[in-house]
Amino acid sequence: MPHRILLVEDDAGLALTLSDRLRSESYDVEPVHDGETGLYRASTEAFDLILLDWMLPKRSGLDVCRDLRQMRIGTPILMLTARGQTTDKVVGLKLGADDYLTKPFEMAELLARVEALLRRSTLREAGAQHLWQSGAIAVDRRRSRVTRSGESVDLAPREYTLLCYLLDHADRTVSREELLREVWSYRFIPSTRTVDVHIGSLRQKLEDDPRQPKLIVTVPGQGYRLGA
Repeated sequence: MPHRILLVEDDAGLALTLSDRLRSESYDVEPVHDGETGLYRASTEAFDLILLDWMLPKRSGLDVCRDLRQMRIGTPILMLTARGQTTDKVVGLKLGADDYLTKPFEMAELLARVEALLRRSTLREAGAQHLWQSGAIAVDRRRSRVTRSGESVDLAPREYTLLCYLLDHADRTVSREELLREVWSYRFIPSTRTVDVHIGSLRQKLEDDPRQPKLIVTVPGQGYRLGA
């Protein structure tokens, strides 16, 4: 079955060009032309990848990206935009975009990034446990739901992503630098306590005694690992 791509692009000519080229590469492309429609389609249908323009009518691409991540929809997002400043890229990545391509771009580069994101997503899904439980804590990856003793736990989108990354790498210790790179998509590693703050928040919500954590364990000088 071909990969299904949602293309959210208001430039009709560019949308037609991209759709035709992607279809020639055997992708199933669904083009829409405004942010509200893009958000609705992305949140109600299953897609393998979203190509999302920054500047859109009705709702911006940044708003769409942010809203999808707040809904805990993890479909890979490749932002397409004429805005090339580093600060703009950082904003998009912090809001949950997986990659960023500045217009004008070569079609070969777009195809390479599409392939890379789809490959990464496929490998992540293949290696992920959809159902995981340790003691009172249960994670249902298909429904993006975490429960504690049967009661739903309200995690922020980044907390949920962080927890899932630790689950995917439960066989080893994960460094703070790796988490900043893979969960926060930092291209350079700043001096920040972001990881520690989010780990602390997860412990408050998941651990019986956050001061003596058993689920998310600190490995001094190395990082964190799942203790279960």
